[in-house]
Amino acid sequence: MAAAELEYESVLCVKPDVSVYRIPPRTSNRGYRASDWKLDHPDWTGRLRVTSKGKTAYVKLEDKVSGELFAQAPIDQYPGIAVETVTDSSRYFVIRIQDGTGRSAFIGIGFTDRGDAFDFNVSLQDHFKWVKQETEISKETLEADTRPKLDLGFKEGQTIKLNIGNMTTKKGGAAKPRVSGSGGLSLLPPPPGGKIAVPSIPPASSTTIANHISPPPMLKSSNMSSADILLDLDAPACASKTPTSTTTDIWGDFNTASSGVPNQAPQQSNWVQF
Repeated sequence: MAAAELEYESVLCVKPDVSVYRIPPRTSNRGYRASDWKLDHPDWTGRLRVTSKGKTAYVKLEDKVSGELFAQAPIDQYPGIAVETVTDSSRYFVIRIQDGTGRSAFIGIGFTDRGDAFDFNVSLQDHFKWVKQETEISKETLEADTRPKLDLGFKEGQTIKLNIGNMTTKKGGAAKPRVSGSGGLSLLPPPPGGKIAVPSIPPASSTTIANHISPPPMLKSSNMSSADILLDLDAPACASKTPTSTTTDIWGDFNTASSGVPNQAPQQSNWVQF
């Protein structure tokens, strides 16, 4: 009772023009025919309103001006006996109206516009489609509540061990780390027992040093001839011309290194004596 009181009434469809007809009793099971009614002389005209309360829909026939209720038809399912379509038109229906005392009667209703008849039909279909979905959801919820729940929690004293650091491959061996080389490329590790060959860097040759660095010219006395000056330009290649003092000549070490290289051709100096 409390749940029924909390339900509210919603309006599904309103059509301002509807005609009501008194229909003859059906003589066969093939359905009602609108051509058997007096379509030019309806027994009542007014407004039609389709409402719903809970899972039940109501077709209410009301006065256009005052809104006074003329008749209503409660509908528990659609299609069903409460609302039927005629066999010869899509604008006319047969509904079962009921009063508060439980008496019922079948009357015919019709719409002038075919679009109004379509809206009336669709509003009832949408409502009972929603009722069907709600019934299925309630049934699934009830089955889920009665079904035994699966307990996936740890029992008292139960533990679990995770070994993430030493992950094993599919063959059962330990996963080999990949060596990252230069440029972001991944290199395969060396085979077991092998060694990575590291390219050796050749030592700096004394010839290279002698080619890039030349000693400064030596100051000679004024009585030296031009031939002596020219011969003095080749002094770095001769050990007899090197000065014996190591404190005043900082180029002595380079001259000594140059003289120690065997089979080396003398280098001509680019220094010019002024």
